[in-house]
Amino acid sequence: MAEASPGRGRSVAGIAIHEGRVFIARRVPGGSLGGKWEFPGGKAEDDESDAEALKREYLEELGVGVEVGSLLASAEFSNKGRPYSLNAYRVFFDSLDFNMTMHSEWRWVALDEIEGDDSAVGDFADSDLKLLPMLRERLLTA
Repeated sequence: MAEASPGRGRSVAGIAIHEGRVFIARRVPGGSLGGKWEFPGGKAEDDESDAEALKREYLEELGVGVEVGSLLASAEFSNKGRPYSLNAYRVFFDSLDFNMTMHSEWRWVALDEIEGDDSAVGDFADSDLKLLPMLRERLLTA
């Protein structure tokens, strides 16, 4: 089980890949991430591993099971003054038959479509943007 340092929260994100594109989903309006695109995931509970947290989050938010693969990227961010560690893992869907409860839409995009002047998706979660440099490096060499 991954341990966060005292006072530091722990979050996880899943990176599904299909034909060179990554899976992203847009949060429903409301809350600090309302309307933003993200790599689905969320906060890990103290008593669960990163893989357990990802499996729980995907079931709760998208209604699908996932198999969790290797760690692809890590980043640090803060939310409401609290520091967090964010670990992003490769995930493999059991199904694409989603029952979305926290998202309004989803799509497959190239990493280059997520940010910059040519962004195709618009507003992306700041914490997940921090994963992009490491994801680019890892996915280009995979």
